[in-house]
Amino acid sequence: MKNLINRFNIIILIAILGTAACTKEEYSFGDLSSPAQLTLQTVIQGVDGSNPNGNGTGKVAITLASSNTINYKVDFGDGQSQMLSAGTIMYKYSTPGTNDYTITVNAIGKGGTTSTISKKIKVYVAFEIPAAILTGLTGGASKVWVTDKEALAHFGVGPAAGFFPDWYFAKANERDPELYNDEITFTKDANNNIVMLVNNKGLTFMIGAATSYYGFSGGDGNYALNTAGPKNLVFMDATSASTSANSTRIQFMVPGNGIINAGFGSNTYEILSISATSVNLRTIGADGNAWYQKLKVK
Repeated sequence: MKNLINRFNIIILIAILGTAACTKEEYSFGDLSSPAQLTLQTVIQGVDGSNPNGNGTGKVAITLASSNTINYKVDFGDGQSQMLSAGTIMYKYSTPGTNDYTITVNAIGKGGTTSTISKKIKVYVAFEIPAAILTGLTGGASKVWVTDKEALAHFGVGPAAGFFPDWYFAKANERDPELYNDEITFTKDANNNIVMLVNNKGLTFMIGAATSYYGFSGGDGNYALNTAGPKNLVFMDATSASTSANSTRIQFMVPGNGIINAGFGSNTYEILSISATSVNLRTIGADGNAWYQKLKVK
């Protein structure tokens, strides 16, 4: 009889425990209204009439606002995303050139409720000029350069596949004096871009294959080319087959007539070497050959 009572008590205890285990605690999240009145505003740094997509810094001020929101997940459209709170952040895009980005914002509310908004922007990012190039050309402010007429191979030509003037290179003071009096000024602006100003003293030496490129006719010689006005140089990684052993692997494009101190019928120059006082440049001329020039600080 005693054993029967004990068994009965055990059965009751199991039943009570089972009932307790089946009882679920209830939670209340309160109002689960989705985020509302979501807004996304963007201001690209440096936008003006001359720079519709920004000044090249790649910086964009992004302002977020809404109601019923805990935080935001922002996809910047460049493969990067970030969790943010309300307000304004400054985001920097880094891919050189002018590119389209779609910013997508998910506003997250209570219980994981979300609202979404997107905006497409176009941003210009200037190539970040390596410090050695920036300092070498401008000294951190501005430098005036001239042809290094005393240096061997201060002017020369070679095959397009090469990186030395194998066919011809000038000895000291061997060229026409008109080639030696040009002054080229490189100046750094507030955004670490470089502006070039060329003073050709009225005449520019051109190779015969390039005279038509500048609107002239004739063979090798000096021509009255107008080089006035500042040129905003565009820097990029070199597109040639050079290596770090024979080049800095950085090139720049000169808008407009492309002139530095001689007319080769080109506008893109690779910086083979640079120091605080000298720079060695290479370009592919209108004749398909590689042309070289060495400059020194005036």
